[in-house]
Amino acid sequence: MNTVVGSWVTRSLLFIICGFSGYFFGAGISPLATVPGMLGGFLLAGVTLLLESELKKAPLKSLLGSFVGLILGIILANLISNVFFSNLLNHQDMALPLLGGLCGVCGYIGLQIGLKKGEELNIPGFKLFSKTPPQNENAKILDTSVIIDGRIADITETGFVEGPILIPQFVLSELQHIADSSDPVKRTRGKRGLEVLHHIQKQADVDVKIIDTDYASIREVDAKLVELAKEVHGKIVTNDANLNKVAALQGISVLNINELANSLKPVVLPGEEMNVKILKEGKEMGQGVAYLDDGTMIVVDNGRRQIGRTIDVIVTSVLQTPAGRMIFARLKDDSARESRSKETYYPLDSEL
Repeated sequence: MNTVVGSWVTRSLLFIICGFSGYFFGAGISPLATVPGMLGGFLLAGVTLLLESELKKAPLKSLLGSFVGLILGIILANLISNVFFSNLLNHQDMALPLLGGLCGVCGYIGLQIGLKKGEELNIPGFKLFSKTPPQNENAKILDTSVIIDGRIADITETGFVEGPILIPQFVLSELQHIADSSDPVKRTRGKRGLEVLHHIQKQADVDVKIIDTDYASIREVDAKLVELAKEVHGKIVTNDANLNKVAALQGISVLNINELANSLKPVVLPGEEMNVKILKEGKEMGQGVAYLDDGTMIVVDNGRRQIGRTIDVIVTSVLQTPAGRMIFARLKDDSARESRSKETYYPLDSEL
């Protein structure tokens, strides 16, 4: 919000300055030219803002290349005029049009060539900040949710993630917007995401690249991530189930952190014995609920009366759901009593 207000203030100051400049410039020419001069100043401010919006879309390398090309074009124009048209430069009525035409032609040619060739510049300072992302099937594109989640930092630290990690500028902007939110919960999540990115960048064996690639015609961040993945032939790292489905429908490879976490949970089979602490009651009558260290929920039959106690249970079944895994169990004492009751011998009437 502060950034938007600051932008409007600077734009308003630009119009005010250009308007006053045009007014006094017109007054210097003629008292009747003050109003046209002010209108001309407003027009100049509008053109400036239009150029600003277009220049923001251009990569930094292209801007640098076009600037160098323009300077070289102007130098070439002066050399041509001094070598081939030195006699004409002595005439004041011809010198200005000649130099203006040569500078315009050579400057335009240099500007266009620099704009095209700027992408080929290989400057070490621009390694982490490139407009054109590298095409790499091992590239991993991080989305906002997985950055805020934080587990990606631990995964990269283990060395299991191969290839460069790409962080789009529009994802950084979304994180910054969340961190500046008036909602304290969102603000905390945004700041956590920025801290996670800083932690990943400090890891020595991780190649992190922040890229400027954006898609002005697309508003949703998820859709931009899909387009970027298509462009670089990379994989999206997320824990957003909806993004996972959308990307999969378009043939984009997705690495889901939640799916990875579920696959790494220890295997639990029916009949195994576990020691758990009952924390709360379940949805059904008499049920108690416990949790493993990894967050897996355990529903214990007849466990309600054991709330707050650590007890032994026997696993009866395991249910895998889209949200994770659930384990159903029963009290070990109940299982033991049931077994003893089955072993009790009841004589038939014929034997009495």
